[in-house]
Amino acid sequence: MEAAAARPTPPGGSGGDGTQADEHEFGVGTAGRVGVDPPRREAGAAAGVGVPGAAAGDDVPTDSPDGAARPEPEAVSGGAAAPAAGDGGGKQPGGRAGRNLPAAIAVGVALGAVTLAALYVVKVLFLLEVVLAVGIGIVELARAFAAKGIQVQVAPIIGGMVLMVVGTYWGGPVYLLGAFALTLMVTLVWRMLAPPGAAKGVVAATSGYVRDASASAFICTYPALIAGFVPLLLAEPDGPHRIVVFIAVTVCSDIGGYTAGVLFGKHKMSPIISPKKTWEGFAGSALSCVICGALLVRFLLDGEFWQGALLGAVVVVFATLGDLIESVIKRDLGIKDMGTLLPGHGGAMDRLDSLLFTLVPVWVLLSLFV
Repeated sequence: MEAAAARPTPPGGSGGDGTQADEHEFGVGTAGRVGVDPPRREAGAAAGVGVPGAAAGDDVPTDSPDGAARPEPEAVSGGAAAPAAGDGGGKQPGGRAGRNLPAAIAVGVALGAVTLAALYVVKVLFLLEVVLAVGIGIVELARAFAAKGIQVQVAPIIGGMVLMVVGTYWGGPVYLLGAFALTLMVTLVWRMLAPPGAAKGVVAATSGYVRDASASAFICTYPALIAGFVPLLLAEPDGPHRIVVFIAVTVCSDIGGYTAGVLFGKHKMSPIISPKKTWEGFAGSALSCVICGALLVRFLLDGEFWQGALLGAVVVVFATLGDLIESVIKRDLGIKDMGTLLPGHGGAMDRLDSLLFTLVPVWVLLSLFV
């Protein structure tokens, strides 16, 4: 068991017998296949859970498929309850926070600098940054779904996402709706014409179609369609300022929740979905979002303090919901993080979860206020 636990887990998760399934690589567009094909599994094998040494900030499922209890993670993150005295929390690789905090801060600062430079130098460069981040997130989701035997049609989804993000900057909301509908239709046809593996015959080719098509439609919406609201913010005359407000207030939710959770977290918010989230962390998120929103809306967008405070209050609710939704998805798929792209953070989707859920409410409120 110790030898198995020490082996790294690939992006798709672990093997059904508790050992890591590192002999499988889930790629995009393999020969003769379209999308990410489900891995071969032995009959009766169940997906394992947990990524040893993964960064904190997301949740590890605490129950195995057969109902056997698994220990809850002790790391604290983003509104998490502090470990009890004597539980060995200080032995975590990332200290009490349970993550590589210096690496996480360095990555966050670097991403912020790149984003600001793109926003205020050439707007289109920022759109390309969004396309890259969301494209990586789509691949991460597809690989995670493949670990459960679900084939996602990656090629048409990424192609449609590019059309939605880039084209909407000039075409507006009507274009976004049309591009989404077209992407969805192409994706459904794509799965029909390219069944997984070497399926032959009507029964083999149609088996799992609804399951695979539903997963592809889900990813067409989350994150692809939602990301199309970024250019709607950016296209306004003060678009870069609106993007800064959107990102900064959402990031404040993570920072405020993380800090308050580490220092004061005791009362769990959702023990089943996210054992580490606490009401104290949520309060820290709310305070940070309201203050940040009030100041930025007033001084960047010439709005009123109360408008910014209201925006911050809405953001903290949707950011928390987005984080919980991502936790539900990962629990269902039996994985710890969506990827390992960003040191101290996880994968791209581990950073996009809150942003995706706050994007549409922020766009609506800013359209009404300023």
